[in-house]
Amino acid sequence: MLKKIHCLSLLAAAFICSPIAGWDTARAEEKNRVFEIRTYYANEGKLDALLARFRDHTVALFKKHGMTNIGYWVPADNKENKLVYILAYPSREARNKAFKAFLADPAWQKAFKASTKDGRLVKKIVNEFLTGTDFSKIK
Repeated sequence: MLKKIHCLSLLAAAFICSPIAGWDTARAEEKNRVFEIRTYYANEGKLDALLARFRDHTVALFKKHGMTNIGYWVPADNKENKLVYILAYPSREARNKAFKAFLADPAWQKAFKASTKDGRLVKKIVNEFLTGTDFSKIK
């Protein structure tokens, strides 16, 4: 009977402590988390095709390769044919690994080839890496 109570106590302690241990892991992951803001400048007349490629292929493929899609936007006054989006990753190393896998994915290569058969969609890409501040709701 005493052995049974001791085992139950250990199980209860493990159950109670496991979320706490998980919090430490979550905090460490949150501290290393990196965001990438990417701005695509579409070639004249190609923005709709670029948006379609993201909508129909790219977003799902990013998710497949472990990238977190935060959001996608176009400026209200979009004279430069821009698409701006933010992705999140557990770390910079995870980002590099995920992007490499994404670029090598046959589904991406097929979608890219099909979408550019009438010319390149993008003339310029600008990206920047960001980390959360201590007061940001998203870290």
